[in-house]
Amino acid sequence: QVQLVESGGGSVQDGGSLRLSCRASGFIYSTYCVGWFRQAPGQIRRERVAGIYGGGGEIRYADSVKGRFTISQDQAKSTLYLDIDPLQPEDTAMYYCGAGPRPWGGCTLVSVAYNDWGQGTQVTVSS
Repeated sequence: QVQLVESGGGSVQDGGSLRLSCRASGFIYSTYCVGWFRQAPGQIRRERVAGIYGGGGEIRYADSVKGRFTISQDQAKSTLYLDIDPLQPEDTAMYYCGAGPRPWGGCTLVSVAYNDWGQGTQVTVSS
């Protein structure tokens, strides 16, 4: 059974930084695409943020977060990370970790490719 457990969210001042973590279990991490998505208050859809191949490489970022967000992983711990620096008020959202088997064409940020999701961790940025 796939389990994804996010942590590291919190309330931060504009310009601050955070590291989000997602601990994965129940699947062979190195064969999956794993990534971060977020859902801002009042928004229906989740916005793609960043993704990576659990086996290494195939890193993707949404244009809106390039330069401030860094995705990384510890394969030995099956743990995904997202570093955000500097944080901006528009980053306020619930951040979700997603995972799905790597398709033949490689990992992307298409949300339908991610079959399983964590419960999310809230990030609130105040100005």
